[in-house]
Amino acid sequence: MWIYLNDRFVREEEAVVSVFDHGFLYGDGVYETIRSYGSRIFMLDQHLIRLRRSADAIGLTIPIPEHRWPVLLHEAMTRNDVGHERTDAYLRITISRGTGDIGLDPGLCPTPTVVIMTKPLHPPSPEHYRSGVTLIVAKTRRNLPSALSPQIKATNFLNNILAKREAIAAGAFDSVLLNWESHLTECTVSNLFFCRAGRLCTPALACGLLDGITRDIVISLARESQIPVD
Repeated sequence: MWIYLNDRFVREEEAVVSVFDHGFLYGDGVYETIRSYGSRIFMLDQHLIRLRRSADAIGLTIPIPEHRWPVLLHEAMTRNDVGHERTDAYLRITISRGTGDIGLDPGLCPTPTVVIMTKPLHPPSPEHYRSGVTLIVAKTRRNLPSALSPQIKATNFLNNILAKREAIAAGAFDSVLLNWESHLTECTVSNLFFCRAGRLCTPALACGLLDGITRDIVISLARESQIPVD
């Protein structure tokens, strides 16, 4: 696998990040995951806007100019032989605070660490679409928005990992997280929708969930089809 690390593409075994990187030490960073349909990267502009929004929220400067991202992402797909008519691509952009001395001060890290990874996209199996999956309601609650905004797509994913561990222990596909008021929010890596009395329902952003890009698309498509959305 070829991985973009800071300013060049390197082989997987050469893609090494310092143990003093604050992304490793403190989960101090942001990320985006994106898919392609063939060579077309899906909703790239929206993902880059959200990446910049997340970085701005934690005071992290993205060192790559906006116009360079499509070039780098397509090169990553080409180098790894994905993102073509045979294989759609899964892409992940990770930007950490960077390497610095131990301590919480972001100023200890002069230069962010930038990583682009890509691999073949493996969608859910046809059986999952035919028969559905089992979910549990996690005991782990969604972080309070006042403690950590869900609109920051942060590399600190422990809240979701704890809920995922509950699902695995229960033999379930995934967990649904409730908020501090026991209202539905989202699953560990996806937004939540359900149908009731001919209406498409999804938790409100005020419940403390990520403003998902796919969520926006589903809501828009439903409204275009005259399906009421709550």
